[in-house]
Amino acid sequence: MSFISQEKVERKVGLLIALTFITVAIGGMAEIIPLFFQHSTTEPIKGVTPYTALQLAGRDVYIREGCYNCHSQMIRPFRAETMRYGPYSVAGESVYDHPFQWGSKRTGPDLARIGGKYSDDWHRIHLTDPRAVVSVSNMPSYAWLKDAKVDGAVIQRHMERLTMVGVPYTPEQIAGAPAAVEGKTEMDALIAHLQGLGLARKNE
Repeated sequence: MSFISQEKVERKVGLLIALTFITVAIGGMAEIIPLFFQHSTTEPIKGVTPYTALQLAGRDVYIREGCYNCHSQMIRPFRAETMRYGPYSVAGESVYDHPFQWGSKRTGPDLARIGGKYSDDWHRIHLTDPRAVVSVSNMPSYAWLKDAKVDGAVIQRHMERLTMVGVPYTPEQIAGAPAAVEGKTEMDALIAHLQGLGLARKNE
């Protein structure tokens, strides 16, 4: 088989695109496929459990409102990060996250270890009027969440779907989802979600 010269590749756009695609695909598979067989990336660390129905509802609100656009949930293994936020993030913390919220965009602080840092009342005030507790905040108000009710049937269906990707919800947990969120607002749910973030490694 004759060697394909660089000049020939560069002059033929279609060939360049095809070879680039093949190279990226092979490199991507070499990096990604082994992760599916490493226990550190596929098994939860001690203390990590699937979200409760209310926490899952809050996570849905978090994603729907685009909170991840300003708040990462990934503490990198650097001294400055661990001193500010706590232990660095590991894959085993996020095995039940679909989709996961890792990323590097931070307009606001990282929320990977926010659970238990503030009271429910603090979060309620912060979500209603961010500048009442953080004077320089540019976060918008989410006051309307206190009037929006959580739909138990939607959360129940979401839990059922998550079992299809490996989240170990029991039939009893799924059946009890509507009752677990009955009368709860989306603000209640979002606060429950925030209060549960990062507790498994927070005190290490």
